[in-house]
Amino acid sequence: MVVTIHQPEHLPWLGFCHKATLADVLVLLDVVQFRKNYFQNRNRILGPNGPMWVTVPVLLRGHTRRTIAEMEIHNGVPWAQTWWRSLLHAYRRAPYFEAHAPFFESVAGRSWTRLADLNVAIIEYLFDALEIRCRLVRASSLPVAGARSELLLDICARLGASTYLAGQHGRDYLDESIFAARSIGVRHHAFTHPTYPQAPGAPFVSNLSVVDLLFRCGPKSGAILRGAAA
Repeated sequence: MVVTIHQPEHLPWLGFCHKATLADVLVLLDVVQFRKNYFQNRNRILGPNGPMWVTVPVLLRGHTRRTIAEMEIHNGVPWAQTWWRSLLHAYRRAPYFEAHAPFFESVAGRSWTRLADLNVAIIEYLFDALEIRCRLVRASSLPVAGARSELLLDICARLGASTYLAGQHGRDYLDESIFAARSIGVRHHAFTHPTYPQAPGAPFVSNLSVVDLLFRCGPKSGAILRGAAA
């Protein structure tokens, strides 16, 4: 069984989703510290004037002592309608936006307390739309311990993994010897970003949220994503 592990990104990018196509289980690593100004509460989409950020504000007081699972959304500001209007403004003319708009509008209309719950709900929807069949598990639902490589190993061992699919930069931080000692193989994700029809007459913009692909390519999005294997 192939297990991969990734922090639960907000509106995740194509590489996040591609890695999931290669795994049996994706563990959403929500037991590590929240990282400010990263992809846990924001991501990029392509607006009429170029790339733009879509952000969910969070309560930052004490965030250095909180895990991703514990982070709360700052509902004291009207973020949800701004979030929805940003998607609408960017993609209302995209060929397949209308097919997915009801879900994203419903997300904006719901009451959310924790960032991770919001992110997981969106990831589940995106995986269904992209026909990604790997099982999602939140690390906070597992009795795991340790830090860095030891934490990743503990997660894999508890799930009975035969192979751990590490991130593209895993060689920079992963202690593969402790996986070998537990007879768990290690592979490293390789990803070549695909191109697809985007804004007519403009250069292609990569490293956006996967919604850019989904709203523009619809039912073909999953096949385009899977063709990104290097």
